[in-house]
Amino acid sequence: MLATKVIMEQGIHVEGINFFTGFCVEGHTHAIRKNEKQKEKRNNALWVAEQLGIKLHIIDVIEEYKDVLLNPKHGYGQYMNPCLDCKIFMVNKAQAWAWMEENNFDFIITGEVMGQRPKSQRKATMPIIARESGSEDRLLRPLCAKHLPETLPEREGWVDRDKLHAFHGRNRKPQIALAEQFGFTDFAQPAGGCCFLTDESYSDKLVDLWKGRGTREYELDDIMLLKVGRHLRPAKNYKVIISREEGETNFLKGYRSEFFTMQTLPHTGPIALIDGETTQEDLRVAASLVARYGQGRHSDNVDVELRAPDGSLSILHVQPLKPEQVPKSWYI
Repeated sequence: MLATKVIMEQGIHVEGINFFTGFCVEGHTHAIRKNEKQKEKRNNALWVAEQLGIKLHIIDVIEEYKDVLLNPKHGYGQYMNPCLDCKIFMVNKAQAWAWMEENNFDFIITGEVMGQRPKSQRKATMPIIARESGSEDRLLRPLCAKHLPETLPEREGWVDRDKLHAFHGRNRKPQIALAEQFGFTDFAQPAGGCCFLTDESYSDKLVDLWKGRGTREYELDDIMLLKVGRHLRPAKNYKVIISREEGETNFLKGYRSEFFTMQTLPHTGPIALIDGETTQEDLRVAASLVARYGQGRHSDNVDVELRAPDGSLSILHVQPLKPEQVPKSWYI
């Protein structure tokens, strides 16, 4: 938001590109969860484009991004985040660079700040992004440009280097001050990030998914489901995804034609998806687990409705598990 405004202030036309990898928080869990505590449910990329008055181009890169996640040349960050390879991928000739050339733009800008991110925004890695992406000196970082060599837009006089910035490190106070100068009173959490791959819990679920299936392949539905509900694996051959609130319950209902699902009767309770190959005993364990999270959890016996993907129904009569009967090792 700031980098774009800095360039627009110099009379330069800017348009935005948002790459949809499937791993971003915005527009997913915030929209799914009915009780999500936030000012409003919004996609921050779209909202920022609206605030700036610029066009935004949303590009689906789910399939192309798989190789970045599965085979990162520069490795992962603290969890499953391939940040350096991700940045190179988004800037490179197959993505932003190609779009720039096809649409007759002259250079690319990003909001990177040197020293702000430990993996991709270091003095040593910023030149790697420019070099390996193919953008070379047509990649401009307006917020920290004065810490970096001059780029082509600066040398050619398209951009006044004196009006660019020298932000550095993890301190966001200079950015907050610049936001106030521009009159921005609302913006996304400046110290956060939208990528689920930087989240420990999500990364654990992703690795568990791959181990459980014996393959590192995934589809959009797989990575969407990792963002929703409690994930428990009572045995290697299956896991149970249990909704935590009404919004998640409604979302998971959309998968009833693909998974066996469970819900307690007549008590109010969550919906659960059963992912994997199960025996009848596995289903009884899963039903007892689901009943543990419903309003009938203190009852001696609870009816749990088992719905097959073809819509056929059966009832399991089970005793809800008590908290101490759910091993910590089941939680993913």
